[in-house]
Amino acid sequence: MDQELNQEPTEPYTYAELPSHKRCAHCQEMKPLTDFLRRTGRRSGKSSRRGACRACRMERKPQSGETPGQEARARKRPRSRKRAAARPAAEEALVLTPKRRISRPLPIPPPRPKGPDVSVLRVNREGFVWMRGRTDKGRRWQQETDLETAVTLVREFAAVVVNRHTIRRVYTNRMFRLYILTRDHYTCHFCGEYGDTIDHLLPRAKGGHTTPVNCVCACHICNQEKADRSLDEFIVSED
Repeated sequence: MDQELNQEPTEPYTYAELPSHKRCAHCQEMKPLTDFLRRTGRRSGKSSRRGACRACRMERKPQSGETPGQEARARKRPRSRKRAAARPAAEEALVLTPKRRISRPLPIPPPRPKGPDVSVLRVNREGFVWMRGRTDKGRRWQQETDLETAVTLVREFAAVVVNRHTIRRVYTNRMFRLYILTRDHYTCHFCGEYGDTIDHLLPRAKGGHTTPVNCVCACHICNQEKADRSLDEFIVSED
């Protein structure tokens, strides 16, 4: 009885009973355990080895100048090529009929704000006109502008004359956007469909300004296709 108590507890298995070979996860060949790297961290143990043998790991090792992330992306290229090959067929199935665009009458401008006539405007000693306004949060701002721009903004109902050296913008950015969309009933000026963007009839790249006379409601597609073309160029090119 005492001898049984003094005996050391036997382990569930001995090193002689451990498997001496393992199947590689990539080449599917049975190889000695010494051909596999030991695992580290929480998965480490007496018999824990990596799934790929040393030879397969060397073959899959990134080449000089490549990172492991580049290697992973390279292995995914065949699948991405299949998707790229299937993409044109999907795009052909989603071909939309071109929009029919017609020339429409320009919207009626708003009532002219009260103020002095534009003929009283003069540049100051520095050679410019002051332009004032408010941000969407109600903060006041002021900047310099030339006389020609100031006259255009007043004539196109976007500003009002304060004195002979100063004009004031009538709309904030948010107010102006809401005014144009509601005035045009959220209808694209070019195709007649739903629109929620603002487009300049005379592009700003060609001297146009953000005024009620020069801006109309447009859908996203018409706005992108018109780009920096004038209204006549855009309508004629679509016809």
